Amino acid sequence: MSSKPRTTEREPEFSLDAISDEFDWVVVTSADIQGRLFGRRVSARDFVKSVATKGVLVSACVYSWDIAQDATMLATGALDYCGFHTGMGDFTLLPDLTTLRRAGWLNRTAICLARSVEPHGEITPVAPRELLIAELARWKSQGLHPSVGLELEFYLYQGTPRETRARSYRDLEPTTATPADYSIYEGEAYEEFFADVRHRLAASRIEVEASAIEWGLGQWETTLKHTDPLEMADQSALYKLATKTLAARAGMSATFMAKPYDGGPGSSCHVHLSVRNDAGEPIFWDNSAEHNISDELRHAVGGALEHAGEFMSWYAPTVNSYRRIRGVDAAGWGMTWAYEHRFASVRVLGAEADDIRLEFRLPGADANPYLVLTALLASVRDGLTRRTDPGPALVGNPYEKPATGIAQDLGQAVDALANGSFARGIVGDSTVEHYLTLSRWEWSHFLDSVSEWDRVRYFDLI
Repeated sequence: MSSKPRTTEREPEFSLDAISDEFDWVVVTSADIQGRLFGRRVSARDFVKSVATKGVLVSACVYSWDIAQDATMLATGALDYCGFHTGMGDFTLLPDLTTLRRAGWLNRTAICLARSVEPHGEITPVAPRELLIAELARWKSQGLHPSVGLELEFYLYQGTPRETRARSYRDLEPTTATPADYSIYEGEAYEEFFADVRHRLAASRIEVEASAIEWGLGQWETTLKHTDPLEMADQSALYKLATKTLAARAGMSATFMAKPYDGGPGSSCHVHLSVRNDAGEPIFWDNSAEHNISDELRHAVGGALEHAGEFMSWYAPTVNSYRRIRGVDAAGWGMTWAYEHRFASVRVLGAEADDIRLEFRLPGADANPYLVLTALLASVRDGLTRRTDPGPALVGNPYEKPATGIAQDLGQAVDALANGSFARGIVGDSTVEHYLTLSRWEWSHFLDSVSEWDRVRYFDLI
């Protein structure tokens, strides 16, 4: 993956005057707490006439639901931001016209990411996309310009989402029959589908660097080209939507959950990060140092690791996330870093100035890309500012030692965020408490539920 950044100044693909000629509909959207896109569809004519400048109204509940849209927290007033006690009023999705693009997986439809604005004009404090925008402003004020690329893995099964849900996701047929990591032959059977996906993504200004088959049965990977972090988060959210939509249309189900079944590898969201200064120079490169690793790169690694434990509920946000974190799934392990080592939490790689970067391997495919990038960028920026020392690089097998400092379940991750101070300093106490409440609910819901695992494990043996 090349880390050479492209321009971050984007012009709309279509002028407003051309929208109603090219399209019938425009989707105005942003990402919810889980990273899923929500919003409204409006006619192209209305978009040009008023929505492009005035936005559309959406209920604040979209930033307050759990993943299943359970209303309990809203009814009990668990969240200060929104609930029955606030009347669940509206905020405005105000289109960011630089993101306006064709929705290549839909007919005559455009899609536009949006800012989240409260009734009195203030930015919605808990909106994931707004958190990333605020963090990028801090980078710009320091004369630094990050560029990121994501590798996203997912599993693809036969059967539409409705069909797989009706079977309670049991005995699903994976799209590959044998482990076939990087295999060209095994992937040929689905290349017509993936070629169509890549073409539609390209039409949507989502730039795929490479796609490949992965080791897990039915597991696939897409690498998105390096770009500005906000654009990358937008592309990632759109990529997930398009992939799931096109899979369902082809009679298949795509899942980005971290680990759908025992016995196979988890699905990751590896983040490749490089940084340049105002002069356009890559600050991670030092041709006089070992492996060309500059002091700045070491400090960036130090910051990423120092705060990783506090942000684990953002990097691994679900109960299922920790099936991947706890396994030997090349998902990172503890507070480790190394040069060209896939089992470290931070991998440093690249043999040229334009290519050198860090790869952050802890986040899972189930994570919200806006939150992942907000947390990682804030951590790296802090490491650069305080010149954090990451300690010695990993040598050997990290799994021979405990995963020190990294939560091994969602409950531990919640405690780490609650007891930390760094995240509160970045996004504020009220926003941290909002996310903590949602994560605590998810963990409590899991602990209170009797599962199939319980019955298989205990029913006939006790």
